[in-house]
Amino acid sequence: QLQLVESGGGLVQPGGSLRLSCAASGFTLDAYAIGWFRQAPGKERGGVSCINSSGGSTNYADSVKGRFTISRDNAKNTVYLQMNSLKPEDTAIYSCAARSFSACRRGADYYDYWGQGTQVTVSS
Repeated sequence: QLQLVESGGGLVQPGGSLRLSCAASGFTLDAYAIGWFRQAPGKERGGVSCINSSGGSTNYADSVKGRFTISRDNAKNTVYLQMNSLKPEDTAIYSCAARSFSACRRGADYYDYWGQGTQVTVSS
């Protein structure tokens, strides 16, 4: 069974850091572009970042550029989202998703497999 599992969320103070992980089971990630999305209470889900299958191309939402870094370790079948300088407005449920193509695309509709999400709360 194809499955993505996120981990690493939690409560952090403003200015702090977290590293989210997205681990795959039942399939290997090396042929898939992986995106991170987030949804805050009362808001629509939005894209945060994406990395292509080789790891050679990444993109970021304007709101997280310079603070978040996406990376992947295909040998570990895992994608990471390093989040630094966190702000209260980063509070959301973060989900990873796999796209059955090598290149990233904006928009959740382009992604085929989804994890359940992990809560990130930024608060003092």
